Amino acid sequence: MVNSRDSLDLAPFTSPAAGPVEWLISDAPVGYEEALAAMEVRAAAIARGEASELVWLLEHPPLYTAGTSTGGTTPATPFPMFETGRGGQVTYHGPGQRVVYLMLDLKRRRPDVRAYVASLEALIIRTLAAFNIKGERREDRVGVWVARPDRGPGHEDKIAAIGVRLKRWVSLHGISINVDPDLSHFAAIVPCGIVDPRYGITSLVDLGQLASMADLDIALRKAFEEVFGPAAAPFPADAS
Repeated sequence: MVNSRDSLDLAPFTSPAAGPVEWLISDAPVGYEEALAAMEVRAAAIARGEASELVWLLEHPPLYTAGTSTGGTTPATPFPMFETGRGGQVTYHGPGQRVVYLMLDLKRRRPDVRAYVASLEALIIRTLAAFNIKGERREDRVGVWVARPDRGPGHEDKIAAIGVRLKRWVSLHGISINVDPDLSHFAAIVPCGIVDPRYGITSLVDLGQLASMADLDIALRKAFEEVFGPAAAPFPADAS
């Protein structure tokens, strides 16, 4: 199957006139409702032209989120479940997983949702390449996947998830990359609604890459600047 998202021109997502994107890192876990409220406030300010674009790196305490494709039906889970306005189905967030919330002005960059999702995939793939991990797109499955031939023909694992929402062409939510989360926590759900037994969940550490969250952040920032343009010097969000 031809992965047509590979052929999209992603260059227009850079926006030199916009200036460097603000880059915040939270060291302490951030509650989901707190993060959602902060995103909504910042995205509204960006839409009004009162704030700069923002990329926010954080971890959540163990929790699950249900996207708009669940139809309001969610499983019983050992950790809290939050309804959210992003696309997609149910996913897990928790310690050891880097969550990246991107509040970017797509009206100024490029008002194209499909190309934006492909750009997020490109961001993840470039980040993983820094750890010698080959991440791949799948045209019928959003997210980034790693082939696992050691587990049998056609087996592959998801290492990163994508879920986005737009308000006045400003993006909310974003991506999550598994560095070293407790993978057993995914067992309580059908991650992103994918039931094929050949498809599982993995992480950098599960693949033998003993990377720290700081290592991931460095690679992520470099990849971001290649795909979306300059980022400002990192600022610890917890110190604000």
